[in-house]
Amino acid sequence: MSMTDPIADLLTRIRNAAHAGHKKLTLPSSRIKREVVRILCETNYLRSYAEVPASPQNQLVVRLRYTPQHQSVITGLERVSKSGLRRYGSAADVYAMGRELGVTIVSTSRGVMTDREAGEQGIGGEILCRVW
Repeated sequence: MSMTDPIADLLTRIRNAAHAGHKKLTLPSSRIKREVVRILCETNYLRSYAEVPASPQNQLVVRLRYTPQHQSVITGLERVSKSGLRRYGSAADVYAMGRELGVTIVSTSRGVMTDREAGEQGIGGEILCRVW
């Protein structure tokens, strides 16, 4: 069965695993999912990730991060640009998002990056999701 929105699926799997208290999560890998997970690891929302070769599709193993009180570091995930309604932002719009709490992940012509990185480079793009 084909998936219409792989990013929404990724975010839902992370949200569900965090609410259930799982330490790790395994899901089908793709370039865009790997980039989103990489950014979440760099911004300390996830502990680590690894791509495991498998057939017919590689798997992405994600380790979740929790506080010492066993609460998930991720308190919210929101898919901004959806299949039915794409959301784009100019460099000024993306830079303004960088002042908010959390991180906004943006797909630009130079790759997937955070709102702060896109604002510093002066480029806009598709606003994929927000994490706080």
